[in-house]
Amino acid sequence: MEPEIRISEYTYCLPEEKIAKYPLPNRDDSKILIFESNSISDSKFSNLDRILPKDSIMVINRTKVIPARLFFRKESGALIEIFCLEPLAPSEYNISFATRDHCVWLCVAGNAKRWKGGDLFYECGVDDRLSSFDLRATLIDKKEDKFIVNFRWNGGLSFSEIIELCGNVPIPPYLKRESEVLDTERYQTTYAEYRGSVAAPTAGLHFTEDLLGRIKDKSIDVHELCLHVGAGTFIPVKSELISEHKMHSEPYVVSRKLIKELLNKGNRKVVSVGTTSLRCLESLYYLGVHCIENGNPGAVEQWEPYQREYDYSFEECLRALLKWMEETKIEDLNSRTSLIIVPSFRFRCADVLITNFHQPGSTLLLLVAAFAGNKWREIYTYALKNKFRFLSYGDSSIIFRHSL
Repeated sequence: MEPEIRISEYTYCLPEEKIAKYPLPNRDDSKILIFESNSISDSKFSNLDRILPKDSIMVINRTKVIPARLFFRKESGALIEIFCLEPLAPSEYNISFATRDHCVWLCVAGNAKRWKGGDLFYECGVDDRLSSFDLRATLIDKKEDKFIVNFRWNGGLSFSEIIELCGNVPIPPYLKRESEVLDTERYQTTYAEYRGSVAAPTAGLHFTEDLLGRIKDKSIDVHELCLHVGAGTFIPVKSELISEHKMHSEPYVVSRKLIKELLNKGNRKVVSVGTTSLRCLESLYYLGVHCIENGNPGAVEQWEPYQREYDYSFEECLRALLKWMEETKIEDLNSRTSLIIVPSFRFRCADVLITNFHQPGSTLLLLVAAFAGNKWREIYTYALKNKFRFLSYGDSSIIFRHSL
């Protein structure tokens, strides 16, 4: 049964001046709040290698943000912004990015009331060189508030090259500014590799190559997964009860190697870098449940963990999932999750969470409250009083999960 949680109980006052509009010059110069054993302290993120539990397993999300914002004009002159969400034809990200003349994406559109159909023409601005590509967007269909858009272009470039040339970095709307050159590098983790996100997994923005090297030198195993962050991460909760909020679905990929590592973790702590990694790791349990009960894993639904009691152990579920992968000869599991993590959620995998400070009344703040317990408010009060910077370009925290 869906938890009856009032959003008004998970909010706080966030002054505008606390929101970091730009990143610090050096990634790991940010502050980090440490919550462990009901105690709160702080340090610099560059000291993370000394803070992490020795011999732990740290999981990072290697998704890469794409320049998903494209501006077009109608023949009448009206400006339409198109925000690419995910590929439809071809539906596989790498294949779509490799296409050379057309592809279809699910999008949202700004000034959408002015676009009833017909071709849109790319707004080249002052760079006339881009006009040679003759990039166009055609409306195929609408799906609720989303647009199914066919992109066409000339010149023989791949779609990934086209959007790199023509697109803009989709920085969060709460920054209240246009994207700038520095965002191309800084709204991206240093280890980003797999293109597909329209928002950065911001917990990873603080890592440098040097810090990752020191973490590995401390006998901490660093593993990767890939969850493409969707625009739904910015959708505010508008309902009074969280049970009335519809969570967005996101695609992810997890390797058989990581699942084996988690199965054989023993007493080692699992450290999730970011809420995206956490949702993915916790979804693995329910994929295993699907394998036990249905013979194969399916997408994890929003309220699945809350519908009934699950008596399977985490190890049982991972073994069932691994058995299915081995039988189907799959090395990398591709799936989707709509999982929402709110207070009362039972964590099966992650012991430690590294994350930034999130918006009041957001699903991400509810996730933090589930992980930290009723101490979440003390954590945020401490951060506000001790000059921490908030949201995507802000400071970080490391939270050791509370015991129920």
